[in-house]
Amino acid sequence: MFNILKAIVFGVIEGITEWLPISSTGHLILAESFIKFKGLSAGFWDMFEVVIQLGAILAVVILYFKQIWPLKRKKSKHGDKGFKFDKNILNLWGKIIVACIPAVAIVLLGIDEFADEHFYNPTCISIMLILVGIAFIIIENIKKKDPRVSDIKDLTYKDAIIIGLFQLIAALFPGTSRSGATIVGALLIGISRTVAAEYTFYLGIPAMAGASLLKILDFGLKFTGEEIAVLLVGTIISLIVSILIIRFLMNYIKKHDFKVFGYYRIGLGILVIILLLAGVI
Repeated sequence: MFNILKAIVFGVIEGITEWLPISSTGHLILAESFIKFKGLSAGFWDMFEVVIQLGAILAVVILYFKQIWPLKRKKSKHGDKGFKFDKNILNLWGKIIVACIPAVAIVLLGIDEFADEHFYNPTCISIMLILVGIAFIIIENIKKKDPRVSDIKDLTYKDAIIIGLFQLIAALFPGTSRSGATIVGALLIGISRTVAAEYTFYLGIPAMAGASLLKILDFGLKFTGEEIAVLLVGTIISLIVSILIIRFLMNYIKKHDFKVFGYYRIGLGILVIILLLAGVI
């Protein structure tokens, strides 16, 4: 029962922090320093913190299904006549796949394993929380011109590659935030806040699904009944909370900028440093 309650807490944290640009991995690693699963298999936590992202992915699929599903019904005066592929959506998926190439490359080269070993710690998290927080504030302060791209259809493949490179930073350094890194990259090249956030949602589908699959394969299919329950609860809670947070974020950035998240990141990073110096984590 206690492990189920902990899964609920982690699911809430994942749902909130996956889509707000404040680092889900960073928050989960920090939370795990205080709240630990007991009596579960070795390596379960490393798998759990990644796989509950599937709930966050499903939230995007539910909310944006029409925008990302390319197979549409043909319509005529005489009713529906079969199906057709929406070229704009297929083109969008092409840009999503291109943006994921850098992340796939580091996995194939084994660089991600080096990053896991050397960078997944509170010190790195605190540094990246602060640095990306400062980046948000600086970018928003110097951003004066109207955005070059105000509709997701106008994103180019060059834009996709650049945003994919920023996503790579998040893949290597916890505390960066995948959504934070991609939004910063998008804002830097003249993409509007709403398009940057929406594209980040879509980009998370293959990136997070692939990471989850790799973690499950690495862990193996030898789950106990309790572990299955913990994983399901965490994923479902993450799904529910993600739906609420995505709706909140898209409404928020229509009238506000991202600076509040920058200030939050800096404050949290400083708190982590204090906790490190005090020997709490």
